[in-house]
Amino acid sequence: MKVCIIPARGGSKRIPGKNLKPFIGQPIIAYAINVAKQSGLFDRIIVSTDSEEIAAVATEYGAEVPFIRPSDIANDHATTLDVIKHAIEWLNDHDQSRIEAVCCLYATVPFTRTSDLEEGLALLQSEGTKYTFASTRFSFPIQRSIRMTEEGNVEMFWPEHFSTRSQDLEPAYHDAGMFYWGTPTAFVSGLPIFAPHSKSVQIPHFRVQDIDEPDDWLRAEMLYEILSKRGEL
Repeated sequence: MKVCIIPARGGSKRIPGKNLKPFIGQPIIAYAINVAKQSGLFDRIIVSTDSEEIAAVATEYGAEVPFIRPSDIANDHATTLDVIKHAIEWLNDHDQSRIEAVCCLYATVPFTRTSDLEEGLALLQSEGTKYTFASTRFSFPIQRSIRMTEEGNVEMFWPEHFSTRSQDLEPAYHDAGMFYWGTPTAFVSGLPIFAPHSKSVQIPHFRVQDIDEPDDWLRAEMLYEILSKRGEL
């Protein structure tokens, strides 16, 4: 059995009601549910939430909400791994099917394609791999990044690279914040994700946008409309 778990907590301080906020005509969580359904990869698509309102909307769009998330993992300090571990353990207690793979798909990911999820699963099935996740390349060489001092001045993190050509510096990547595929054992044991036992699906810059602040939301909507018109989504 392959399971998609979508974490969707009710409380959101920076963007109130974030997981249900309308995004280009429908609640943003609907995009995650829809891409999971359209992929055809999952036997169960489960939303883990502490909110009855989110549960009702998630069910309306075709996801399952077989439990309400306990309060001790529904606060600002709960981690994604805590939430996924709880969902896996609940499934182990209530479903006799053996879980082969789990995908944690974030609720605010309107730029995720079914092909991204397919590639993530294919990579997970390679020998020795415990997790796969979406990543993207930093647009500027991190080796030439700067910091601000307490005095208000600037200094380089790596001054030895002041004169190094950009094309001669090793590319660096970061988590795109879309999804994590993993084995159930890896999730339950709390195995770290960013480690040699993991592989990544590389996502182009134009499909990566964190949505944490109101400005992010506005930019994401404009980007989504442009990409939709270009047939990129």
